[in-house]
Amino acid sequence: MQSHTATSDTRPLVIAVVGSGPRGISVLERLAVRTAAEAQTAAASGAAPRPVRVHLIDATEVGAGRVWRTDQDDWFTMNTVISQVTMYSGDPDGGPARPGAGPSLGQWIEERARTAGEELLGPDDYAPRVRYGEYLVDVYRTVVDALPEHVELVPVKGRVTAVRTGAGSGYLLSLDTAPHLLEADRVVLATGHPVNAPDAFEQEMLDFSTRVPGLHYLCGDSAADMPLDEDTIPAGSAVGIRGIGLSFYDVMLSLTVGRGGTFHPREDGTLEYRASGREPHIVAGSRSGLPIPARGRNQKEPNFSHKALFLTKDALESARAARRAAGGTGQLDFAEDVLPLLLQEVEHVYYVTHVRNARGAQAADAFAAEHAEALRAGRDRGELLASAGLAQVPPVDLDALARPFGDERFGSPEEFRERLLKVMDDDLAAAALGTLDGPLKSSLDVLRDIRNVVRLAVDFGGLLPESHTGFFHRKFLPVNALLSAGPPMYRVEQLRALIEQGVVEVAGPGTRFGTDEEAGGFLVESPQVAGSARVVRALIDARIPTPDLHRDTSPLTRQLLEEGMVRPYVIEGPAGSRFVTGGLEVTDSPFHVVDAHGVPRPDLYALGIPTEHTRWFTQVGSSRPGVNTLFYRDADAIAQDALRPLVVVRENEAAVAAAAPGGAG
Repeated sequence: MQSHTATSDTRPLVIAVVGSGPRGISVLERLAVRTAAEAQTAAASGAAPRPVRVHLIDATEVGAGRVWRTDQDDWFTMNTVISQVTMYSGDPDGGPARPGAGPSLGQWIEERARTAGEELLGPDDYAPRVRYGEYLVDVYRTVVDALPEHVELVPVKGRVTAVRTGAGSGYLLSLDTAPHLLEADRVVLATGHPVNAPDAFEQEMLDFSTRVPGLHYLCGDSAADMPLDEDTIPAGSAVGIRGIGLSFYDVMLSLTVGRGGTFHPREDGTLEYRASGREPHIVAGSRSGLPIPARGRNQKEPNFSHKALFLTKDALESARAARRAAGGTGQLDFAEDVLPLLLQEVEHVYYVTHVRNARGAQAADAFAAEHAEALRAGRDRGELLASAGLAQVPPVDLDALARPFGDERFGSPEEFRERLLKVMDDDLAAAALGTLDGPLKSSLDVLRDIRNVVRLAVDFGGLLPESHTGFFHRKFLPVNALLSAGPPMYRVEQLRALIEQGVVEVAGPGTRFGTDEEAGGFLVESPQVAGSARVVRALIDARIPTPDLHRDTSPLTRQLLEEGMVRPYVIEGPAGSRFVTGGLEVTDSPFHVVDAHGVPRPDLYALGIPTEHTRWFTQVGSSRPGVNTLFYRDADAIAQDALRPLVVVRENEAAVAAAAPGGAG
């Protein structure tokens, strides 16, 4: 392995990318773009470019990763329309697909339909996850085929169990398969979703299922990796599902469509479910008692960008300055400094869309100017709303939308079911109006469109510790996830059919999950719905595990943590307040891992889900066509830094250390 204190133009720079899901492939794609540019520069000067070797390592499927692997069932669906998904850092330019210029998922599906007879989807349709996996593999192969001659790509199917510093420099990677040991100068950790050790509740459920014959408890994970077969969950048995968010729909479909059931349209436009007889009876529940609502019918172009008017970078900088002037650290209180501005963004789009629908674009533009001015000035808007015909239009209440049942009590499961179906019908009607023409769904889409600005407020300890954990994490995020990340409308319509026909039962708000020793099963019940208690033989946690270094069962994560090569990110606040997040600490771009002593490791990077809590909403799995997304910029920053001559990295080590986050300031 080459030394950090000297470089050689004949010995390759070795980069290992651990994980080949979307984040790993994004780094590979940018490495390919940048090494192609290196080759052109070298050729222009008559020199040979420095050789580069890239090891792309994945334990499941090189090119797709675990979550997007290409052998999963086709009922698992993405929740972003195909026209808004791309893995290329540039749009097609008329030439062949290659790193920096390639088709979006939608364009790729269209081409596959034309040339290979595969199913055609429209730009606003949602693809099965397996098709995105196939697209990822195609991107991977395209990148490999386009690599310049001085770059060698070595795919490795295996699990990295340890990363340790080498004898002189660089890193040694241990694997559970041949070649068992790899040397690398730079390592990128893009390991994706974790598999966590059970928490106290989960361990209690697992212990109970071990004691009582015939019971099964399944911890949270990708539904494609859960044992949802009839041996585990027999036909006709009762199964409880904890959580009714996005992953719930995957489990639901595995137990219905995956068992041979089918959906058919009725004349009135609703769906009928025709059972196969192999389904279990599903009893689901959550804190809200509300299955995650549908995303609005997409009306936005792939490159659509919401222009923030209130929650802006300047507004956040002003809020930080005010906090400092008051003697603080510059860290924000989310409820006081951020949420009011975010709600103004939501309300503004909501009311402007109402005016546009009722009175046309010109009137909407005039109203928008007056309304924005009133919001900025903090003036009462009652007269303005009344003059626009909006006096009787109910305001957007995020908490009420996310918790529509509140403390309401129901006399029977049937009474609650009737109320639930009414809420779902109202939501589907709002979703059908679209993400531009529908006042509700267009305003809720702002929660997605403005994530990058929220990141400016939150990332790298931007919030006070008590605000981060007490409000942002526990109160805002559950509401935000429920209202901004829903499934396509047809999934909610399918759930509605299953509820109507008794295949699925939602217990109610405040659902409790536990054990019933006497009945010999798990207990699912809502304290707000009389008669809702059900005993089930299997209980499934349908929530995606939260990243937590100390609970991650990966041998690699445990080794890195135990040997002090990484540490969890801690938000430090005034007067010694602190919050240990559980996320892997990294510097700001290009995301060098920070070790147990607080020292950045300039040749070790981490990207994506492992860094959640240090950064927010890292589970993004693609870029968007025509948009300079953070997903693309993150990958490019790592690729650029990883390709620097080793001697330059050593000379700049002090500068890298200075980039380590030391709290917002």
